[in-house]
Amino acid sequence: MRINQNIQAFNAYRNLSTTNTQMGKSLEKLSSGFRINRAADDAAGLVISQGLRAQVSGLRQATRNAQDGISVVQTAEGALNEVHSMLNRMRDLAVQSVNASNDSEARGAANNEITELKGEISRIAQQTKFGSQALLDGTFGATPGVTTGAVAGNSIAVAASSTIEVMVGDPLTAVPVTVSLTAGTYSGAEFAAHVQSQVRDALGASADLDNQAAASKFSVSSDATGALTVSNAGNKAIQLNDVGPSTTLTTAGLNAGVAGAATGTAAKFQVGANANETIDVTGFNLAALASTGITGDVSSAANATAFITSMDSAIKNVSTARGQLGAIQNRFESTVNNLQVTTENLAASESRIRDTDMALEMVSFTRHQVLTQAGTAMLGQANQLPQSVLRLLG
Repeated sequence: MRINQNIQAFNAYRNLSTTNTQMGKSLEKLSSGFRINRAADDAAGLVISQGLRAQVSGLRQATRNAQDGISVVQTAEGALNEVHSMLNRMRDLAVQSVNASNDSEARGAANNEITELKGEISRIAQQTKFGSQALLDGTFGATPGVTTGAVAGNSIAVAASSTIEVMVGDPLTAVPVTVSLTAGTYSGAEFAAHVQSQVRDALGASADLDNQAAASKFSVSSDATGALTVSNAGNKAIQLNDVGPSTTLTTAGLNAGVAGAATGTAAKFQVGANANETIDVTGFNLAALASTGITGDVSSAANATAFITSMDSAIKNVSTARGQLGAIQNRFESTVNNLQVTTENLAASESRIRDTDMALEMVSFTRHQVLTQAGTAMLGQANQLPQSVLRLLG
């Protein structure tokens, strides 16, 4: 009888322990909201859930990327809208200047206004930026041109009064800028930083618009061995030449002396959760339009007539660019809508695998709670039974 009583007590304790464990798991699922809190809960489900979770997270970031793309396009298109207004004004001035009622003084005043408007279009081309990226100078999405030093230069000696010459664009017609270097012995990294700083300062101080635009696009870097690389993110090539008295660039391994213009005009926007799911946005080179696409003057009726034709071509180019940007914006908006629908459906699928069914889990928790209470009562009775027998015998 004593053995049977011990077995009953042990079984009651074991059942109570199992029930407590199950109730703990139910409580964990209810408190966390997840059906799978560790791999042991559902190993296969965890693998599938993690894959879906990565997709959902990637799609949400892709949605933000596409929305950033809309902002970039709107920034560029907004600037071109103002350019359109200025081109229309320039055309109106040309139409006015053709008229015989205008004398040379009136045409001169029209010419002055046209010159200022052209300058403003050039400024817009250089200074329309999203963050630090210029959008309308022809470099948006381009790959920088580079020239790498042929020999290492971890100890580069610069003689006193050493200068280099920097030319931007076509070296035959570019306005050269002379850059003075400070004498001393430099490591590769020190020389790279010094040349970059001096060249940028000199280009930025130049009166030439191409030189000013190239200042922030020019950079020099050094690797661990001291080998130098000149990089140019601008749309015009940069050439460096030794002037004297020492061949500083040749010593540093930059005897080629040229960093090519940036190449390509397609900026990639990642609009999917997976690799290569991108939309390319082609930038518009307003700088080129300002420098070569708007030519002529209105100093005479004949010149003004030719200028009208030039303005028609410029307006057409800007209209085409704005139309392309508008189409890209519509594409981005459709992409955002599609990404949001896909994200919602994948999130629902992931939720079915990983999240707790609160109603079902609450029923399970209540069941285990009742069983725990019953088991506790049964264990108490099993422990009291021997003492009841002893009282009867006494």
